[in-house]
Amino acid sequence: AQFLSTVPDALPEEYAKELATLQANAPAMGWPFVKRRMAAELGNDWQSKFAEFAPEAGAAASLGQVHRARLHDGTQVACKLQYPDMPSVVEADLRQLKLAMQLYRRMDSSLDNEEAYEELKARLREELDYTREAAQQRLYGLMLAGEESVRVPVPVESLTTKRLLTMSWLDGSPIQRRIEEGAELEERNAYARALFTAWYKPLYRYGVIHGDPHLGNYQTRPGRDGINLLDFGTIRVFKPSFVAAVIHLYEAVRDGDEDKAQAAYESWGFRNLSRETRAVLTEWARFLYEPLIEDRVRPIQESDDPSYGRRIAQKVHEGLKRTGGVRVPREFPLMDRAAIGLGSVFLRLRAEVNWHRLFRELVVEFSEAGLAERQAAALAKAGVPRAV
Repeated sequence: AQFLSTVPDALPEEYAKELATLQANAPAMGWPFVKRRMAAELGNDWQSKFAEFAPEAGAAASLGQVHRARLHDGTQVACKLQYPDMPSVVEADLRQLKLAMQLYRRMDSSLDNEEAYEELKARLREELDYTREAAQQRLYGLMLAGEESVRVPVPVESLTTKRLLTMSWLDGSPIQRRIEEGAELEERNAYARALFTAWYKPLYRYGVIHGDPHLGNYQTRPGRDGINLLDFGTIRVFKPSFVAAVIHLYEAVRDGDEDKAQAAYESWGFRNLSRETRAVLTEWARFLYEPLIEDRVRPIQESDDPSYGRRIAQKVHEGLKRTGGVRVPREFPLMDRAAIGLGSVFLRLRAEVNWHRLFRELVVEFSEAGLAERQAAALAKAGVPRAV
């Protein structure tokens, strides 16, 4: 629901506005609940660890809610407190998801999502562990160090548990608000460049993707000089060869090289592709990569048709049904979701930048060996365990 509310024209506007509240404004739990939950995580004397602690939640979403607090040294912090019994809730959701996917496969065999389900299951279970999220937050701080346009909260380890994440507070406001307030093109373009950096520098330099690009996970800063990147529960670490294949497929689409496209798909884990199926997949790849091909300033989508992306997706879906379908590799869903989610935000921003140059700056000196070395060092320093 959070994701669908981000994608333009995916839902009727009144539905999208209502579901957008799930990004950071879901109904919060009251103060008696908060006191019990905080005592369970930090002990009965938990309030003595803070100089101030706001009883009202500043934001609430799917797994928990956030309270603003102040430490005794004056540091302003955000305390992200998980709702009770969330592991059971997630397992129930996963059972429902598996049933829904099984029913879908009976009706439509064009996409075999068994591996995709395993991926979503692993990532959702990881999202419940806030100590892991704190490590992933540290990882993003390392990967984006020196990028003035993107800020990442810093976790407070002494006040973090599996169900409580305490981090530095970042002032900001929803990016949608600035769009509605009529931000000028220059400001909107700055946000687009910052978002591109926040998502794709970690991917092409370290093989890491933030898999949750909905509008609640980034904010504009008060000075309108960049963004705050939030919520690091859904992170995917890729093998260097997977990232290399992303670049190789870009080159294949750019050059019309079918052999290179085939090698890229195989490296990603697509197996036994017929020439016809490969052609259908490349049509989807062409849709995603098209803004990166030409060296010029342009919007992310030049078609005036608001349903253009949906029509391409439907055409690809019909093509896969016709050619026998594919088994979706488990690494693929979060990669695809990030691309679609960010593209949707760039559409909402009506940004006009040189996407080709932003991309080329990140990949011009790419090497698998270099990525592998940077990735291993960053994961070790941040304390992030490797994903399945």
